Amino acid sequence: MTGTAGLLLLTGGSGRRLGGPKHRLPHPAGGTWGGHLVRVFEAVFPGGPVRVLGEPLPDRPGLPRVEDPRQGPAAALIAWAAQERAFPRRWWAVPCDQVRWDREALQAWHAAAEAADPEGGAWVVAEGEVHRQWLGGFLGGSLLPALAAREARSLHALAGTLPGVALAWPGPWWSDVDTPEALAAWMDAHPG
Repeated sequence: MTGTAGLLLLTGGSGRRLGGPKHRLPHPAGGTWGGHLVRVFEAVFPGGPVRVLGEPLPDRPGLPRVEDPRQGPAAALIAWAAQERAFPRRWWAVPCDQVRWDREALQAWHAAAEAADPEGGAWVVAEGEVHRQWLGGFLGGSLLPALAAREARSLHALAGTLPGVALAWPGPWWSDVDTPEALAAWMDAHPG
């Protein structure tokens, strides 16, 4: 294992409900939604590997990118794992529409993941009020070979085949901004 964490940013969604790809939308803090998440990650893990899984970011076009097979997030994760050659202890696998993350929240979430899974041998996810939130979780780096060999069609099915740890972790970070109503409410709270 090299390093503590890497970022796997999922940008493959079409964003039909929001009129275009979400990773390209402007963030109130500047740049795009995807660019914001990269900046948050780099503030906590300077020099950690960054991978874009899907479409490139307009404000960071040079980041290493993996093609998304466009068969859902489980297939995208499997395709990425089959190609990845960097092995930090864990990967923060986050979709571009979890735009509420900030440096402090990511630091705290990573500390909780480290305490629960110090060796990076599990998929550490948040246990919400209704369900587990797979994306935004930390995927143990040692799981990549097993992940690459899977054939699951859903995140739930995929996660069920891998060692996992679910932590109660409240906060707005997990809430996707993926409808016009959610976008309007979020923008009202962050006028920029």
